[in-house]
Amino acid sequence: MTILPKIFTALALTASVASAAQPASALDDAQKKEFGEFIKQYLIENPEIMLDVQEALQKKQESARLVKANATIAENKSTIFDSKYDMTIGNPKGDVTIVEFFDYNCGYCRHALTDMETMLKKDQNVRFVLKEFPILGPESVAAHKVSDAFRKLAPEKYSKFHVALLTSDGRADEASAIEVAQSLGVSEKQIRAEMAKSPSDASVQEAYTLAQNLGITGTPSYVIGNELVQGAVGFDDLETKVKNMRTCGKTSC
Repeated sequence: MTILPKIFTALALTASVASAAQPASALDDAQKKEFGEFIKQYLIENPEIMLDVQEALQKKQESARLVKANATIAENKSTIFDSKYDMTIGNPKGDVTIVEFFDYNCGYCRHALTDMETMLKKDQNVRFVLKEFPILGPESVAAHKVSDAFRKLAPEKYSKFHVALLTSDGRADEASAIEVAQSLGVSEKQIRAEMAKSPSDASVQEAYTLAQNLGITGTPSYVIGNELVQGAVGFDDLETKVKNMRTCGKTSC
């Protein structure tokens, strides 16, 4: 008999003994105290039970999170997959879309960049949507504002800007983002004029709202089909999910 059945059996026996002495109305204060002391002592003597309880709680919370994420994806498909604020790279008419929430100062996003580049090189029918989600401080927000202005001014060069800024030395901020923009032919004057004319507040708010509703807690995070995928899971995992989408219309067949 494992630990959990043991405690359940012990609790059941204790409850039956207590209830046998009186109607099933309720335990009196003394019996409640005795019952509580029994449970406390049993847990002290068998603390590993708490690990089982914690694991069960985590599974329950994860299940609830996935249910909420799936509902959010179903209700917000156009905003997730076709937002006017996002850039699409790869095949714009690809049969499978991967949406990545990222921050220019996210170290894991830098590692995930290789996964995206490998995916696009190996699979000519994947559509990759880059959703900027600046959550790692004011520098990330400042870099995003420059990125947003660059996207509007030179969308055809955005993928080069994205790679250059994400792989640049040091933390991404306004200065480093403007430097990358200038290296790609867009002047600081143009960037600042576009930032003043068309702020990026709406795009940031949209990403934040989506992330909150999806239960995203960090970057990178992906949406593929009906699933939220959190963390830099690696190319093999992403490729498997893409293949499953083509096979059965879901990330897990």
